[in-house]
Amino acid sequence: MVDLTQISPRQKYLDHLQKGELAYQVCTDDGAVIFYPRVVAPVTGSENLEWKISAGLGTVYSSTTVCPRGKEPYDVSLIDMDEGFRLMSRIDGMDPMDVEIGMRVKFKVQQDDEGSDPYPVFEQVGE
Repeated sequence: MVDLTQISPRQKYLDHLQKGELAYQVCTDDGAVIFYPRVVAPVTGSENLEWKISAGLGTVYSSTTVCPRGKEPYDVSLIDMDEGFRLMSRIDGMDPMDVEIGMRVKFKVQQDDEGSDPYPVFEQVGE
């Protein structure tokens, strides 16, 4: 049975982001990599989840440029992390139209203001 008095997986994930770390989970029963963090493994229902810290390197799997009316265009990308999980984010520091599938990227933490939750964004690695 899950102990609901413990810190939530979401809060633990946010705490890691506050420290500049991208955390994910691994099921110790079958080795499945799990992201976004959860209380139980999505396939097996196992509660045997271990926290790990990503090295922060990944590859752009898919990308699109969003062009909102009256605002600057921005990138939305799916990133395949080297540890085996995928997440949606954006690539900062470059024109969103220049983001390419297969591009290597590195994680960094973004926090819009003191009252907001931190979230992962990425920058291109090398040229």
